[in-house]
Amino acid sequence: MPTPNDARDFLVSRRAKVSPEQAGLPAYGGNRRVPGLRREEVALLAGVSVDYYNKLERGNLSGVSESVLDAIARALQLDEAEAAHLHDLARASGRSPVRGTSAGRAGRGGRGVRPSVQHMLDAMTDAPAWVRNARHDLLAANRLGFALYSELFFDEVRPANTARFLFLSERSRRFFRDWDRSADDIVAMLRSEAGRAPHDRGLSELVGELSMRSDDFRRRWARHDVRFHRTGAKKLHHPIIGDLELSYEAMTLSSDPDLTFLAYTAAPGTASADALTLLASWAATLEIDAGRATVVVPDARG
Repeated sequence: MPTPNDARDFLVSRRAKVSPEQAGLPAYGGNRRVPGLRREEVALLAGVSVDYYNKLERGNLSGVSESVLDAIARALQLDEAEAAHLHDLARASGRSPVRGTSAGRAGRGGRGVRPSVQHMLDAMTDAPAWVRNARHDLLAANRLGFALYSELFFDEVRPANTARFLFLSERSRRFFRDWDRSADDIVAMLRSEAGRAPHDRGLSELVGELSMRSDDFRRRWARHDVRFHRTGAKKLHHPIIGDLELSYEAMTLSSDPDLTFLAYTAAPGTASADALTLLASWAATLEIDAGRATVVVPDARG
């Protein structure tokens, strides 16, 4: 993971998304045999020979230069995440060009966070905050963060994992009010990480488990979509405090680049801000083990 087929399927899927008109090319004839661009059109736009592009689309990205990859990214109108993924796939094929933080990262497994990170989390008393690894294991949180994501802890598997919860627990379809969007996002993030860290055994096992047990995951994984997760909005339904509309910021920890710190806030004066105040009161009743990143949820919740 990834395989030459991943590189092939990624390029084919991106090529299918760009029409000749979008690429500034004349669309000759009314019956095109393929959706989107033809291979020869991509080659023309990228300034490479058709034979060379055909080799790349067969999944043979070994040895391709960064400049050629950049040219193909422009031809296929890839966004930042997609362009980074193309470089990662090429790197996994055997070449190791260093390209910022996109170099393959070892997963952190189920290990916790440094004490100073936990102290920072605990100092945030008005906003849910948590730390995850690239496999979406929940490694640490503050009390509000544990309370917000308490639904994850009904599954006895540890560490709690957002992707496993989303695809394997019926509770997730109530918790994530926009379930389809959340599912699309998390699969795209896992696909990106598979390109960055092709030798992460834990990630491979997670993808294998979800592919075996969830048709929804398997269909999304086959799309080869990739995405960065930096800022945005979440619509959640918490079983205790009801609906929430929260903004989030996601930040990579500079000393632990395989970990992401996330914080959630609600606009002042909104119903969601009031709900977070109620959440803080309920959070005080929870039995939390921050060192093991786990929480005991009261049985009365059902």
